[in-house]
Amino acid sequence: MNRQFKIAGLVILLILGSALLLTAAGLNNVSDDLERLGMHLYQDKNLSLYKNQSCQTCHHPLAGFADRSNFLHPYDKVVSLGSDGVSMGGRNAPTSAYAGYSPIRYQDENGEWFGGMFWDGRMDGSKLGDPLAEQAQGPPLNPVEMAMPSIEAVMEVIQASSYYPLWKKVFGPITNLDAAWNNFAVAVAAYERSADVTKFTSKYDLAQDQFTAAEDRGLALFEAHCSACHATTAANGSPEALFTTYGYANIGVPANPVVPAPDYGLGEDVNDPDQNGKFKIPTLRNIAVTAPYSHNGGFPTLYDMVSFINDSSGVTPDVVENITPLVGNLGLTEAEIDDLIAFLHTLTDEY
Repeated sequence: MNRQFKIAGLVILLILGSALLLTAAGLNNVSDDLERLGMHLYQDKNLSLYKNQSCQTCHHPLAGFADRSNFLHPYDKVVSLGSDGVSMGGRNAPTSAYAGYSPIRYQDENGEWFGGMFWDGRMDGSKLGDPLAEQAQGPPLNPVEMAMPSIEAVMEVIQASSYYPLWKKVFGPITNLDAAWNNFAVAVAAYERSADVTKFTSKYDLAQDQFTAAEDRGLALFEAHCSACHATTAANGSPEALFTTYGYANIGVPANPVVPAPDYGLGEDVNDPDQNGKFKIPTLRNIAVTAPYSHNGGFPTLYDMVSFINDSSGVTPDVVENITPLVGNLGLTEAEIDDLIAFLHTLTDEY
């Protein structure tokens, strides 16, 4: 009951503060014209078939740049609704913050995969040399997302927009559709890498000396049990810890009846049964405001997710192959789970 009250209180605070946060977002945290152009593209609902969705709809600052509707209704909504008001995505929308540090997808000497974009890493960086930019080209043309009929239709919206002069300043006029489509991707990725999205402004970053006793205990538990996959060391050019290795793992998540199953994730994309059931290890930055959890949204609260990682006994996995032994048997007490969750709340960025 106490956890339910805490969740309700957090939602209320986010709603009450939404006007102030949205006013502040984007005004002072983009550093150049490319990032500013990307912000306009990221927020433009006219870039969807029914002019009702933008990138920000499913990757919203009030939900840690994940889906705000899902965050507000984690028991009822686990995937994003398409522009047509009917179509549903097949996976839970992850945060777009901190995604820019994910490298071009590669396989190491041990056969483990790292990098790429989307839960299954299918935007691997091979086309543009930047997985984040490649990801930006997915939703506008996806028929169950923003559902635009063609690249040409996207460019017509941009040419008719109030920010087209900024586009021309950055890239020149649109004369070649393929080049313009790649420029679109580069601009959106630049915004997602900007300080407006990828902030490093959490209590963990700025005020560890003000951690509570529970947060300190939680950090120690995290280092002992979680940091192998959710690294607490900087990498890939990041100034701070990213709380992910950008690797892949099958943690034995059970099927969620509201989304397609079985979902083989990385294994289907790379056509390798040894990778079946593996999904991108997410960053834990902003994790407290990005419910629901896992690729299929099957865990409505952070407590549910952490409890499963602590003890997955009796749970039937969606994909039974390749399950990592690093989770599911941590042996934490309820008090330790509470401490770990207290620490995870310190990873929420502030404006």
